[in-house]
Amino acid sequence: MAVTKTLRMIFLNQAGSRVTVSVDNPRDDIAQAEVQAAMDTIIAKNILTTSGGNLVAVDSARIVDVTTTDIISNA
Repeated sequence: MAVTKTLRMIFLNQAGSRVTVSVDNPRDDIAQAEVQAAMDTIIAKNILTTSGGNLVAVDSARIVDVTTTDIISNA
């Protein structure tokens, strides 16, 4: 059984569409303030752009835990 964590930061772009940026294996002790600051920096510095334009606002952020259990493995 394997457990993976992903930080999903969701932004709004100029067209009003949601854009998700995923970071695998975030620190276990990551704080809300750190995520907010990172997202604000991504927006302020126009680090990413999309087909719908620049990122303009923070929508949400979450950590997703996924547990994978192999039923059949050829390993």
